[in-house]
Amino acid sequence: MADPESKQDSTQEPFPWQLGVFDAHCHPTDTFASLDHIPHMKAGALTIMASRGQDQDLVRQFAVKYRIEDENLASLCKQEDVNLPKCIVPAFGWHPWFSHQIFDDTNSVVSDIRKPDAMQHYMSVLTPTPDDHDFISSLPEPKPLSELLAHLRENLEEFPYALVGEIGIDRSFRLPMHWAYDKQANRDASLTPGGREGRQLSTYRVQVGHQRKVLQTQLNLAAKLKRPVSVHGVAAHGIVQETLEETWKGYERRIPSKRQSRQSSKAAGVPENGMASQPDNGKLKHQTTGTKPYPPRICLHSYSGPVDTLKRYLVPSIPATIYFSFSCLVNLSSRTDKAVAVIKAVPDDRILVESDLHSAGDKMDQLLEEVIRSVCKIKGWTLTAGVNQLAANWKRFVFG
Repeated sequence: MADPESKQDSTQEPFPWQLGVFDAHCHPTDTFASLDHIPHMKAGALTIMASRGQDQDLVRQFAVKYRIEDENLASLCKQEDVNLPKCIVPAFGWHPWFSHQIFDDTNSVVSDIRKPDAMQHYMSVLTPTPDDHDFISSLPEPKPLSELLAHLRENLEEFPYALVGEIGIDRSFRLPMHWAYDKQANRDASLTPGGREGRQLSTYRVQVGHQRKVLQTQLNLAAKLKRPVSVHGVAAHGIVQETLEETWKGYERRIPSKRQSRQSSKAAGVPENGMASQPDNGKLKHQTTGTKPYPPRICLHSYSGPVDTLKRYLVPSIPATIYFSFSCLVNLSSRTDKAVAVIKAVPDDRILVESDLHSAGDKMDQLLEEVIRSVCKIKGWTLTAGVNQLAANWKRFVFG
C-alpha cells in the first residue's frame, strides 16, 4: 500500500516525473501526426489501444518502433531518468463502437461460410432496424469474426507483452451519420479514418447481444494467451460484469470459513491467538494445470460504475485480478462525489491512471499529471508515494 507520508496538498509539490509515470489507456494512433511527439513526452510508457480495422496496423507499427524486449524490461521498470527511450505497450482489439462491422461466423461449418449481404447484416445487428438505405450503404463491408480473431492472435503472438483492448460493451453509443460530400472532401488528413470526426450521430445503436458476442470471443482469446485486457463499459456495468463472470464461472477460489480456518490452524498446532499464516485461499475448484478460461488481469478503464458494483469485483473468490483506471476526461472533469467515493474505495494496489487521449504530446502528459495529483489528494498520498504506487500497479497489470 502507498504510505501517505503527509496530508499536504499535492498540487503544491513539484511533479516527480523521474519516478516513472505510465499511461494505462490511450489512443494516440487516432491522430497520426501526434505520434512523433512520443519520444519527447515525460511519461515513461504508453499503453496504446487499437479499436477498429484502420488502427490495428498503426498500433503494431509503433509497437515495433518502441518495442519492449526482455533485456530492456528491467530498465523500463526502474525508469529513473525521464530521458530514457520511451516504450509502448500495444493493445489489440475491437472496440464495441465498431462491433457492427463484424459478422459472426464462428459457429459455421467451414464449407458453409458465406459473406452475408451487407444490408441484411446491418439490419440484423443495429437497433432500431435501419430503413435508411443510404446510411447502410455508407457502412463498410462487414468482416468475419474469425478473421478478426486470427489477426488479433497474430499481433498478440508477435508482441509477448501486448494486451487485448479496447474491448467491451456500450449501450449509449450511436453510430455517426455518413459523410456529407463537402465535409468528407475537407476532412482532417492528420486523423486516422474511421472515427466520428465531428459527424452528427444517427439514431442507430449496436445490439447488446452482438456486442457481447464480440467481447466474449476476444476475452476467450486473451485467456488462451494469458493476456491482460482493457475493458470499456458505458451504461452497461451489469452486463459487463455478467460477461466477465461467465469466463471464470466454476473456477472461483475456495474461501475457507472461519471454522475451517480455525480447524486448519489447530491441525497445524497453531494456537488460536498465534501468528499463523492464512490458509491457502488460492486453490480453485477446478485443479487444472492448463489454460484457464478467463484473462488473468482485467482493467475496467475510466471506471464510472458505483461503489457497490466495484465491491462485487473485489470478492476474494474471483480468480482474476481486477484493476480500475481513472482519467480526467471521463472521471474527474468535475470531481463528482461519486468519483471521489469510488477512488477512495479502490484498494491501493488495484488503481491505475490513464489519459484516454487521442493524441500524444504535452496534452497527454498534462492529463496524466492532473489525474495523478487528483488521485493522490483523494487517497491522502504524497506525490512520491502515489507515483510509486501507481507505477508498481501498472507494471503488475501489464507484466504480471
